[in-house]
Amino acid sequence: MLALRKSQDRGYADHGWLKSYHSFSFAGYYDPAHMGWGNLRVINEDRIAAGTGFGKHSHRDMEIISYVLSGELAHQDSLGNVKGIPPGDVQRMSAGSGVTHSEFNHAQDQTTHFLQIWIEPDVTGIEPGYEQKTIPAADKRGALRLVASADGARDSVRIHADAALYAGLFDGDERAELALAPARKAYVHLVRGSLLVNGQRLDAGDALMLDGESQITLSEGRDAEVLVFDLAA
Repeated sequence: MLALRKSQDRGYADHGWLKSYHSFSFAGYYDPAHMGWGNLRVINEDRIAAGTGFGKHSHRDMEIISYVLSGELAHQDSLGNVKGIPPGDVQRMSAGSGVTHSEFNHAQDQTTHFLQIWIEPDVTGIEPGYEQKTIPAADKRGALRLVASADGARDSVRIHADAALYAGLFDGDERAELALAPARKAYVHLVRGSLLVNGQRLDAGDALMLDGESQITLSEGRDAEVLVFDLAA
């Protein structure tokens, strides 16, 4: 089963300092048909205005991944981490028994554009944790590079969830395939550009939900950046 979700069908919130698209129900956006997909609960595409950001707030029992597209995200948390997250880095925060953090765009002349991703953990009440890694663009060029996984394989960040996240860059004749276990679900989110996914044309912000499929095939990219999730059903 393949289901296409167009970018314009997502929820949208304009808070002035923050403009956010919600792939799934979140905060003031509620859509009972889009509460998540497998154990993927949130994909928010956020744009934070210069000199603004999220003040201190708390999370529990969620695996949270930040994927910065442009600008820089300044992160500070109750674990003692004070980090800058530039494009190309993947950040993982395991909220576990509870963590407080803030996220700011300290630049005065540019917007920070990033994806905030929440995946439901397979264990709860664990000690909170943080991890951040740089994923070179060359590793994603014409390929699906593992960036988050349950076992930290291929130098990916480790999440406490039955899920894997891949990132790829595709243009022209570049092509990649990913085998799937038919009992699992998958989710393809196109960050930018245009890409053919299992015969479906996706444009920036579009997503393809897969259930019972044995393979994902990516081709005919036009300046495409994509995230692919292999998820527990």
